[in-house]
Amino acid sequence: MLKTEIKYALVTGASKGIGKAMAIALAKRKRNLLLIARSADELNALKTDIIAQYGVQVDILPTDLSLPDSPQLVSNWVTEKGYAVDILINNAGYGLWGKFGELSLASQLEMCQLNMNTVTSMSHLFLPALTQHHEAYILNISSTAAYQAVPTLAIYSATKAYVLSFTRALRFELKDGPVSVSCLSPGPVDTGFAHRAGLDAFSKMAEKFNMKPDDVAEIALNGMFAKKSEIIPGFTNIVSVYANRILPKGFIEKMAAGIYKT
Repeated sequence: MLKTEIKYALVTGASKGIGKAMAIALAKRKRNLLLIARSADELNALKTDIIAQYGVQVDILPTDLSLPDSPQLVSNWVTEKGYAVDILINNAGYGLWGKFGELSLASQLEMCQLNMNTVTSMSHLFLPALTQHHEAYILNISSTAAYQAVPTLAIYSATKAYVLSFTRALRFELKDGPVSVSCLSPGPVDTGFAHRAGLDAFSKMAEKFNMKPDDVAEIALNGMFAKKSEIIPGFTNIVSVYANRILPKGFIEKMAAGIYKT
């Protein structure tokens, strides 16, 4: 077991949205932080604010996690700095909206790299260190889209289904050890996701159902520390997930296609 008393939570995609909200929520719990995202300016601003308000230790690493070698870069940075990570939150990810054949293949493969390969690599690279703690946690971020096929979000929903399945399997493999593995599957969240995905028209409708990132972060961390397997924030999202399990797949896909139609 690691003897150091200084432990860190590592959060990817920490500069905005759910990742930023979870970083702040962890700081409120007096957890030291390692924050990873592309924007150096946004990370520096968040670091300054968190240190000023909560007095925890914070370090940042600006890097593009969609690049194949970035997880190893993060792992090397943590090792060189001598940080002891006992919480890994794989939050970085994004979606693309449109018909599969009309979207750029390169952009869709980049999304696959970030949403699946980076999560896989980060989990594998940090697992040996996590197992050295008396208690440690992995929280992977999926989506309610993981529970069904979503036409015009075909690759995104498939990547999130991978995250959900991978998380459940890894959780079972590690169930007798110190590392608890959980999966967060939020529905619409007020994070700018719809805009980046190209879903500007849908974003107006989603505003009626959007949850606040701060609320999602609190539910996520409470579930993670309670060692829950799946965390679905919001009653409407819980109902939709259970509906997806019992209703015919064709019916669900037709409904989804109607909501996200191009």
